Amino acid sequence: MRLDLSKPLSELVRAKYAAAKSNGALTFSPTELSIIHTPSGIPFQLRYCPALAKKPKPDNSKPSPEKKPDPFEDPSEDLLVSGIPTKEPSHILVLNKYPVIAEHFIIATKSNKKQTHLLEQDDLEATYACLKTWEQEGGAQHGQDKRLFAFFNSGAHSGASQPHRHLQFLPVDSMNDEKSEGWELLMDQMISAGCAVSTEYPGFRSLAGLPFTHFAARLPHEPTAEQLYRTYNGLYKASADAVREYIRKATPGTLELHDTEGGASPISYNLSLTTSAMAMVPRRAEGDSLRRPDGTEVGDVAFNGTLLAGTLMVKTEEEWGLLKNDPSHLDSILKAIGIPTEAASTERL
Repeated sequence: MRLDLSKPLSELVRAKYAAAKSNGALTFSPTELSIIHTPSGIPFQLRYCPALAKKPKPDNSKPSPEKKPDPFEDPSEDLLVSGIPTKEPSHILVLNKYPVIAEHFIIATKSNKKQTHLLEQDDLEATYACLKTWEQEGGAQHGQDKRLFAFFNSGAHSGASQPHRHLQFLPVDSMNDEKSEGWELLMDQMISAGCAVSTEYPGFRSLAGLPFTHFAARLPHEPTAEQLYRTYNGLYKASADAVREYIRKATPGTLELHDTEGGASPISYNLSLTTSAMAMVPRRAEGDSLRRPDGTEVGDVAFNGTLLAGTLMVKTEEEWGLLKNDPSHLDSILKAIGIPTEAASTERL
């Protein structure tokens, strides 16, 4: 797919972001960053964002509106980057209104398609076109981190917050600042040399040491739309199989398939894409409780698709301190949000 933009994509996003931040159309929340490791040594970005704790809670005493506003139906001109393709667009590009990473932007379907339905071929084609364009525009000048990380949240346990279908983009160089030494995208590690390859799903890989089932696939240098769609469907099948197998073995009521009325997916999952890989994690919970040494609860730590980047967010100083000082907390949360790794059949390459 050709984007046919009036200017380079990265230039359009950067200019729109700067203007929107300056005029108050978006609210950027800075974070404090530290690198923590799972007990097996896998690095995660831990971001502390106290602004999250200051968000007003909904007033449940007042009747809620029958229909929540759709931020992608008629987005503000201050946030709208472009339609793509520019002639007869199937999708739009729009800035995230509440970013914690600079230049966080979104690709949404022009018509209101469902977030809980499976992605279509043109969703993947348009997303990949943005990834490739961004990398080609800046990669030669700025190195390999001048690229985008794309992710998709689908289902009640995935961290999804909007029903209108959309994927999200984070510039990797905006994530990877001077405090990120030793960190790399988690999905990059999933396809690195020496990872595990599935015996049941040929070509799909996983990273030893992660306590949740996941599947990753390397992409060809110039994948066609059909290849992207085929890879996505293969990852989805593997993830759905893992969920069903977990339900079959688990205590009744532990996890149930979602209602598929209207065409919704029976599982929750996160998908991620770069120009070189696609990965998926089936989910069984959005988050889990973080507890003090005496067992009392501090709060909940939740994940969305940035899980596949290897990053998580907390909103209180106590959560921040507990996770920095004891990596076993991170492992416990990761175990709780996904399908246990015993469900995946792998062998060492």
